[in-house]
Amino acid sequence: MMFNRLEPSAGQESVWDYPRPPRVEPTSRRIRVVFNGETIADSTRALRVLETSHPPVYYLPPEDVRMEFFTPTSRRTFCEFKGAASYWAIKVGNRTAGNAAWSYMQPASGYEAITGYVAFYASKVDACFVDDEQAQPQEGDFYGGWITSDIVGPFKGGPGTWGW
Repeated sequence: MMFNRLEPSAGQESVWDYPRPPRVEPTSRRIRVVFNGETIADSTRALRVLETSHPPVYYLPPEDVRMEFFTPTSRRTFCEFKGAASYWAIKVGNRTAGNAAWSYMQPASGYEAITGYVAFYASKVDACFVDDEQAQPQEGDFYGGWITSDIVGPFKGGPGTWGW
């Protein structure tokens, strides 16, 4: 491994303290997603998935997502822990973001809590918020984590990090 773990300050978490396999935990923080001027998701009942070297991925209950803006796509991926993911395109007005969100409709054992919940790539929508802080996208768009000031890396996803 060629990286230097950053030591978290008070009130911060290091992604290198997150477990592998990933852990699912509830969060009461307000999670919001904005696309083309519309708030398309807003929840205080999200779950966050924490995995070593990755910023958290937030999964929102479909009841807190404006699913009228979502269309399923043919994209499918497989996570060795969570199972098969299905993807969604988001269309609001004249703008569309392809494969901008995903769900696990039949997740693997141990991840049933995220069944049908929706996660978003921060890089494919206009803004994602954790409470009032706008999250930055995890580099590389493979994992979909959200970076906020309360977590430190380095984060897997960018060039040269695949071997970590």
